[in-house]
Amino acid sequence: MKVIRWIGKLIWKISLWFFGLSIGLVILYRFVPVPVTPLMVIRLVEQAFDPKKDVRLYKDWVSIDEMSRHAAQAVYAAEDQKFMDHNGFDIEAMEKAWENNKKGKRIKGASTITQQTVKNVFLWPSRSYVRKGLEAYFTVLVELIWSKERIMEVYLNVIEMGNGIYGIEAASQTFFNKSASKLSQSQAALIAAVLPNPRRWSPAKPTGYIRGRQAWILRQMNNLEPLGFGK
Repeated sequence: MKVIRWIGKLIWKISLWFFGLSIGLVILYRFVPVPVTPLMVIRLVEQAFDPKKDVRLYKDWVSIDEMSRHAAQAVYAAEDQKFMDHNGFDIEAMEKAWENNKKGKRIKGASTITQQTVKNVFLWPSRSYVRKGLEAYFTVLVELIWSKERIMEVYLNVIEMGNGIYGIEAASQTFFNKSASKLSQSQAALIAAVLPNPRRWSPAKPTGYIRGRQAWILRQMNNLEPLGFGK
């Protein structure tokens, strides 16, 4: 019995520490720029052990007020058109993904911008049920504590946009030699077009497929209500 009570107390203490730290971190990042993400660290380790790759971590945090309004509008159009309406989960897309997975197919677009932000900031790349459970937990926290504008700001600053390139400012400087505040609608759409696989595709060398995605994103950007985030 003593062992069982000891294990119970240990689990209770670990749970308290986890909830305290996780909630505290979410509150902190509501106001403070995210310095580094687990994915950035993982990529650095991969680069360090690959002689064919340079070790590179290029990121530059900027306020959403210093970004072109086209940046947020482009990822909104490309990644999550229900962003302003959902509570972090796109239930309809999740149901479609579940049905397609049962049929042996995959569907893209089930992960919202909030979920992608959570995966980048707090978690690690994995398809395990543990990671999925933590993702759901942090998604609820982030939607409760952060504003939609803050979620978009963090997303645009931490998302992987190329090999060793993270965030809209680094991507804009790398691919277009200008600050994110100067991005045109076309350039923002081109960056958004490569987000499904930014290490395979590049805005600097867009394929025919990427040009097609860019054109589709531009149409969506014009058809959707403006978010009003950015300059």
